[in-house]
Amino acid sequence: MGHQWGQTKHEGVRYREHPTRKHGVRPDQYFAIRYRVNGKRREEGLGWASQGWTAQKAALELAKLKEAHRTGQGAFTLSERREQALEQRQAEEEAKAQQEREGVTFGAVFLGTYLEHAQGNKKPNSIRTEKTLFETWIKPTIGSAPLKDVAPFHLEKIKKTMRTAGRSARSQEYALALVRQVFNFAKAHDIYSGPSPVQKVKAPKADNRRVRFLTHEEADALLDALKARSLDVWGTALLSLNTGLRAGEALALTWADVDFEHGVLTIKDTKSGRNRQVPMTSEVRSMLEERRGEAKPAELVFPAERGEQAAAISKTYVRTVADLGLNAGIEDARQKVVFHTLRHTCASWLVQNGVPLITVGRLLGHSTMAMTERYSHLAPDHFRQAVDTLEAVRRKKPGKVVSINGGPE
Repeated sequence: MGHQWGQTKHEGVRYREHPTRKHGVRPDQYFAIRYRVNGKRREEGLGWASQGWTAQKAALELAKLKEAHRTGQGAFTLSERREQALEQRQAEEEAKAQQEREGVTFGAVFLGTYLEHAQGNKKPNSIRTEKTLFETWIKPTIGSAPLKDVAPFHLEKIKKTMRTAGRSARSQEYALALVRQVFNFAKAHDIYSGPSPVQKVKAPKADNRRVRFLTHEEADALLDALKARSLDVWGTALLSLNTGLRAGEALALTWADVDFEHGVLTIKDTKSGRNRQVPMTSEVRSMLEERRGEAKPAELVFPAERGEQAAAISKTYVRTVADLGLNAGIEDARQKVVFHTLRHTCASWLVQNGVPLITVGRLLGHSTMAMTERYSHLAPDHFRQAVDTLEAVRRKKPGKVVSINGGPE
């Protein structure tokens, strides 16, 4: 019979036989149905007898389509039914995948894809800090909890545990910030689609900023002691004290960033994302000229032993501060002398000597004026002078000509 179509005893059901393949003792048969939908004739294939199809099963499929057309419910054609079945299967698979995703624990996300991503985008020190926060404070409470089950009360528990252990409000803020970052990461990478519980938790607020700055006598004593122990550490300290550079900025400085002709340093400000130029004092210039030697432009000004960038300021600085007794009897961390104290001291001295706050902020690379406002209390006389100037202006008689160039009125 070849490829010729034959009619079964069921109306609308046809078949054709395979030219060579057998199904049992008879040739394999392919079944199809013919029907009309909205006046248009359609023919759709179903499958082979070797796949389980029979004329009777084909007739049942045709009957289902007719019933759907009669009642207006369900698919009118086989292709439409297949599309609906595919859509339903995809929806079920997506629901299952979503359930599996939201069953992933906080710890699994942090230790897996989050850390992998962070290691390619954050500094090693930041990674170490986040790992410590997770292991010490976060993991015990929510490490094994699915993301969808982490609730605000879990985060309040973390805060309370840290507070009871004497951790600062700032440390608690860091822990909450890490939890928030993990949830944001999970949502951005389709691991989780619900709300972040951190949004409903009030972050502890405290003024954790350092307030200690050195007197000129303390600064001289510290620099003298450092110079006797390490020219490298002395150089970085002198640089920060005279320019307000952060430790990381000093350690990242290359000779290409040092412009002796114009007396300025170009600072690659990683915090604000903007570079800035800082003038050199004569002390800084002399120190750098002595260090330069035959150094190439790409080389670091203060390299570590193998020429790479140091990860942190040498412990020589910490030991020298301790030996000088600068932190003796001081319990408040904000009052203790650390390397950052040198940057803070630079800003404080400038404000005390009349440099406008906006200038100090730009010199230090502050991203907002609010960061510089902390120094405003060091310049009360200048506020007084400003008010006195306004008062003097108000006392001038109307019509009086006021000189603006120093000449006679």
